[in-house]
Amino acid sequence: MRWVTFDCFGTLVDWQSGFSALLSPLAGPRTRDLIRAYHDVEPAVEAETPHRSYKDVLATSVQRAGRQIGIEITPAQASALSASWEMLPVFPDVEPMLAGLRAMDCRLAVLTNCDEDLFERTERAFRMRFDLVVTAERVRDYKPATTHFRFFSRSSGVRVADWVHVAASWYHDIAPGGGLGLNRVWLDREGVGENSSVAVPFLDRGAPGSLIRVRSGGEVCAAVAALHNRGERTADVSHQ
Repeated sequence: MRWVTFDCFGTLVDWQSGFSALLSPLAGPRTRDLIRAYHDVEPAVEAETPHRSYKDVLATSVQRAGRQIGIEITPAQASALSASWEMLPVFPDVEPMLAGLRAMDCRLAVLTNCDEDLFERTERAFRMRFDLVVTAERVRDYKPATTHFRFFSRSSGVRVADWVHVAASWYHDIAPGGGLGLNRVWLDREGVGENSSVAVPFLDRGAPGSLIRVRSGGEVCAAVAALHNRGERTADVSHQ
């Protein structure tokens, strides 16, 4: 059984523009500054113990980011952000991509740094439900820790050769997935790889887990097919 797993926010859902729309009433012309500060603050908040729900991470990180750039955001304002979570839009190229993968007989799953109820609201925006969802609330951890990946592996029983992970974030998904030897598609929507010192091969045939970098959802199906075919060839060789 072939599986394709996805990160959600930034990969399937347009987190950047959606989050900007949520924050603009609070930050106005400083919205971009607030988002940059949020990106700096959020990993540290997620790493704090005891484990926080993502709603708590969201509210705490927004407040700390606001203080970092000189904007006071009240607890009520910060907590209200999660109430509008379903406003974050799905990227236009996602539904054709998902339909294409289903036509290839792939089962689809999401590994997300999100709460169960927040993702339930997000999932309503998709035409079909996913076959499996692993949330941070369920595993009580946040990527880039590998807990999501290991939980999915146990739950699905998937062979590594039959699993491709697709994500936009190098930090949260592509790097830790590589550490586990997974085949990955880096859906580099913002072109980070073009201005990065990270060496990104198109297809490293000698690596335990290979990587293909694409720029849009329209390229994902072909990339997944190439990686699944590579996995089949590797499995055949290992059994000779």
